[in-house]
Amino acid sequence: MQEDTIAAISTAMGGSGIGIVRISGPEALTVGDRVFFSPGGKKRLIDQKSHTIHYGYIRDEGQTVDEVLVSLMLAPRSFTAEDTVEINCHGGVYATRRVLETVLKNGARPASPGEFTKRAFLNGRIDLAQAESVIDVIQAKNEYALRSSVSQLKGSLSRKVNQLREQILYETAFIESALDDPEHYSLDGYPERLRTRTEELLNEMESLIASADNGRMIREGIQTVILGKPNAGKSSLLNVLAGEDRAIVTDIAGTTRDTLEETITLGGITLNVVDTAGIRSTEDRIEQIGVEKAKDKAEAADLILYIADSSRTMDENDEKILALLDGKNTIVLLNKSDLPSVITKEDVREYTKNRFPVIEVSAKKETGFDEFERLLKEMFYHGEISFNDEVIITGARQKAELVSAASSLRKVLESISMGLPEDFFTIDLMDAYSALGRVIGKEVGEDLVNEIFSRFCMGK
Repeated sequence: MQEDTIAAISTAMGGSGIGIVRISGPEALTVGDRVFFSPGGKKRLIDQKSHTIHYGYIRDEGQTVDEVLVSLMLAPRSFTAEDTVEINCHGGVYATRRVLETVLKNGARPASPGEFTKRAFLNGRIDLAQAESVIDVIQAKNEYALRSSVSQLKGSLSRKVNQLREQILYETAFIESALDDPEHYSLDGYPERLRTRTEELLNEMESLIASADNGRMIREGIQTVILGKPNAGKSSLLNVLAGEDRAIVTDIAGTTRDTLEETITLGGITLNVVDTAGIRSTEDRIEQIGVEKAKDKAEAADLILYIADSSRTMDENDEKILALLDGKNTIVLLNKSDLPSVITKEDVREYTKNRFPVIEVSAKKETGFDEFERLLKEMFYHGEISFNDEVIITGARQKAELVSAASSLRKVLESISMGLPEDFFTIDLMDAYSALGRVIGKEVGEDLVNEIFSRFCMGK
């Protein structure tokens, strides 16, 4: 595959100031010279130094296609670790396509999705965990997601995994050496030393695994469901968070009968917010369906915003809502603080048995939301995430391999407890070593590599 030269448009298709057509492979400079012409007509790209930029034109059968700047990055100092030519042309859809068509006519083939990053991985410039972080950078929805993805791109997860693998390999090598050369390597008391070391490794892995839920929420957003009685202000809250009128708001109870979803970024945190039908007993069949959907959404939520109405007393409908909150991260928003209060924060705390934080807000006056934002960060990210120190798992594949590695280490502990011979330890240690290797792309099959990179956008 890597003997041919590929090309693709690497910028979004649309009206823009600049579009980039990327060429990568052994014939990238040759293809570039076939389509690029300097003003004097004498400059050849193949004679130029790496990391230089050249002004000229792209021509197709003697006709000028566009005025361009061409960047050269020679192997191995490029994204793919191959010779790379990037043509910076005007960003119109047609102009960029014409430049690409001209390049393809002159010796390059169209790149498949993610093929540039795949080549970077296969050429050893980045590992698989870093490659996966590339798509996370592109798809980042907020500041936390971007910082986490950039940290992984720089190798934070890879370094941690390699450290764990080195320690496992050391223990395995020691056991093998002792079994082969018992005169020079003693296993006396070694099982207990290995138990201590394995428990330390297992704790580190479990910390990484535990970070996966936060990692998912950083990348995908917090699945947030708004619950409350009819007319408590759920739809008004959604409108405030969205910064626009996304939901119909009236003083008629039961206006919202279906779920309404909106993605919102609040203080650098992405919330995938679902507004639901007001929960109450009703004979209206359509409203009953809406209430059931609200309950289903609550079951799958990461966070529930329970909207209580400070101008009304608690009743049996609030009891039904409380039954949905067991085991859920919940924030109670005591709405309508701009109106005369019938119930207070203390009343709500007592009613909910002090299980959840309570914040007074007014969706109408848009007050109280600074405190809500602060609490949100504390609940999910402990106030601040230090990306210099903390490694966060963001991918389901990475988490699955870490779970497999941890399971193998637990088997090592079981073997020690059962007093099994030392050669039993090495089997599970090497299984853990292999599982960790798959996190960063060691010992992975071609099918998995192809599946991962097929999710990338064209041109990356």
